[in-house]
This record gives sequence, structure tokens and C-alpha cells, in this order.
Amino acid sequence: MMVQIGKNHMEKWKMLTPAKRVQYIWNYYKLPIVIGLILLYIVIYAFYRNSGKKDVILYTALVNVAPGEAFCETLSDKFLEYAQADQKKEAFTLYKGLYLTDDESNEQFQYTYASQMKILAAIDDEQLDVVLADKEAFEAFAQNGYLYDLDAFFTDADLKESLENFFVEGMEILEDNAKEAVLDPDVEYQAVTKKYPMALDLSGFSLFQDAGFRDTVYLCVIANTPRQEQVEQYIRYLCK
Repeated sequence: MMVQIGKNHMEKWKMLTPAKRVQYIWNYYKLPIVIGLILLYIVIYAFYRNSGKKDVILYTALVNVAPGEAFCETLSDKFLEYAQADQKKEAFTLYKGLYLTDDESNEQFQYTYASQMKILAAIDDEQLDVVLADKEAFEAFAQNGYLYDLDAFFTDADLKESLENFFVEGMEILEDNAKEAVLDPDVEYQAVTKKYPMALDLSGFSLFQDAGFRDTVYLCVIANTPRQEQVEQYIRYLCK
């Protein structure tokens, strides 16, 4: 009996026109076809998205430092060439237009809050490795404990020795009574602090001398960077 039904079904199928066959398949298999097409779209979309995505080998931020486009290229694309990176697959992220200041008269003060939020998000996501900053921004990073102790950072002893004369100490605030001092003017501000080398003074290196910076530019390493090897390579490049 079951064989007979199968034969009848095949005979009816042969009698259908191509258009009616398509209509038959759609009527009976609509749901699995739709689900299959959705899954196929997801797979194709994921493939093309990932195939065009580059691996970022280093994240660097310019804070209170605004060089021209040519020097920004030196800080980013030229480093990729120096590192012999595959620029079809690897990239360098350079955050620009970030400003930190407590001076309300500073024309850049309006950008401070947005810059703080962007910097904090980047640090939390481990998408900030190096900061190039002026003194005010360097001190802000230092006080909040965001910076690596350079005495403990370098794996290359020769590189560390060659740069030690350019180490700059910063002060981390471990705890203080800032809130109480603000609320009560009779309360004297007190803080527990720690000093250690947190930055490199880049002013003496030819790359920055030739760029014509009027003020000192400090290089700081973010304490939670997962790209220590690339950071050391970047320091070699900037200080060559």
C-alpha cells in the first residue's frame, strides 16, 4: 500500500508544470525554506564582515597634542611599515582630538567630558595601549593610576637602559579626602600618594625635534595593555 502511494505521488509530480512544481514546494516547505535562507544570510554576512576586518596591533591616543596629518601618518602608518605589518590584515588605531583640562578658560575645556568618557571606555575594553600627551594630561592619567610603572615594564633590558635618562616620575593618588575638602572649606586636603616613573620625555628624540613641538610630549603606557611586545616595538620606533 505504501509503495502504491509513493508511485501515485511520483506520477502526479511528473504531470505538474515547472511553475506548479515550484508552487507546490513553496506551499509545503515554506517555513524550512525561510529559515534556511535566514541562516544562509547570517553565514554569508559574518564571512564577509570578518574577511574585511583587520587586526589592530596597537591603540594610541593623542591627548592635548594636535600634530598635523603628516605627523599623524608618521605615528601610525609609518610605524606599520617599520613593524613590517601586513597592512591588508593589520591596522593601527590613532585616537585624535582628545583633551583633558581643569582650566575652564581653556577653549578645549568643552571637550573634556566627552574625552574622559572615550578614554575610560577604551581602557576598560583594553583598546588603549599608549598615550602621547602634554604635561597636564600626563599628570591626570598618573593621578588616577592608569599608567604602567616603567621600571617594571620593559622586557628588553638594553632598551630600558638606553631610555632611563628620559624616564619621568608621576604621582598616583592612592586615596584622598578631595570630596570632604570640596564640601567643607575648613577641611585641609590630604592624600596618600606614590611616585614612580610613568612616562618618557620624547623631546630629545629626533622624530619629535624635527616635528617642531613647542611643549614637551610625554609617552605613557596604559597599565592594562595586553600588547606589551607591540608597545616596546613602538617605543623603539619613536626613540630611534
